[in-house]
Amino acid sequence: MARLEGGRKDCNNGFFLDAPGGTGKSFVLNIILDRVRSTGKIALAVASSGIAATVLHGGRTAHNMFKIPLMEYNEVRSCGIKKNSEMARLLRMTSVIVWNEAVMANRNTIAALDITLRDILEVNRFMGGIVFVCAGDFRQILPVIRGGGKNDELEYCIKSSYFWDDLIKLELTENVRLKANDHENRKFAKKN
Repeated sequence: MARLEGGRKDCNNGFFLDAPGGTGKSFVLNIILDRVRSTGKIALAVASSGIAATVLHGGRTAHNMFKIPLMEYNEVRSCGIKKNSEMARLLRMTSVIVWNEAVMANRNTIAALDITLRDILEVNRFMGGIVFVCAGDFRQILPVIRGGGKNDELEYCIKSSYFWDDLIKLELTENVRLKANDHENRKFAKKN
């Protein structure tokens, strides 16, 4: 929020929220989206899968929202958004992009968005200077690489991207889902 409200152009504008299941990642992302939108600014919500997109307020899949082409895992292209389109106009007014389950995305998919935003916004900064908050859990699904193995998944995950070191890493660690159900879990364990 400080990046959005302060408007500092000399700071990193990318964040990665590392959050295991049950720690409140979707809640935090929705709070960010709602807060930004409550100030009249534009916040776009995307996810790597349709299921993950449904838990974000106004969420869509990244491929659908940004017209990301289907690419071979080792290919990098820009998105199918023309500079004079309505989508380009919307992107020029966007303050923040939230991308849930980013660990499922091939690093080149996120790079395609970066290339596109730099071009459309004519700003040579990560994501064209738009604040970018991505989140995920590395204990879950990494990118699926056809015919590939563990090494390929690691090579094409977000941690192997050119922008990973520049993302500000944040963590959620307390499993609020388990804590909320602790009494019921203990009762169930005693029965069985």
